Amino acid sequence: MSDLIEQIERAQLRDGLPQFKAGDTVRVHFRVIEGQRRRVQVFEGIVIKRQGSGARETFTVRKQSFGVGVERTFPLHSPKIEKIEVVAIGDVNRAKLYYLRGKVGKKARVRERRYGAGAARVAPTPAAETSEPETDEAPAAAEPEDAPEPVAAAEAETPAASS
Repeated sequence: MSDLIEQIERAQLRDGLPQFKAGDTVRVHFRVIEGQRRRVQVFEGIVIKRQGSGARETFTVRKQSFGVGVERTFPLHSPKIEKIEVVAIGDVNRAKLYYLRGKVGKKARVRERRYGAGAARVAPTPAAETSEPETDEAPAAAEPEDAPEPVAAAEAETPAASS
């Protein structure tokens, strides 16, 4: 009998979920039904806990909304969740971040993980490259090639000032 339950639960698991843990900042796109209308509500905040396993796994996201802390618990494999985006990876040493409930303002932030020189760099996604419109104009920040370098001018002034 338990094999039948496990088989049904395995069928309910979703594929393509990003890897995230407590301390990460995520953006959850959740489908909301209000009367006859359906819309997607985006909830962005810090994951303060993940619990459970399999089809019953849930995660809780906390954000500050107009100075008030708001927490929302989502079932990980819910069909109402359209997508989960990981915005930032947090650098924390705890599995449950309940201590953030007592913090307000800048003290409620989580340090973002930094990668050293030995870590592999992440290549930009094709979606990010195509989001900018291509124009035929030259960039405004480009300097002309025949302009003198400011470093050379600074070096020329230094010996005259010391004499």
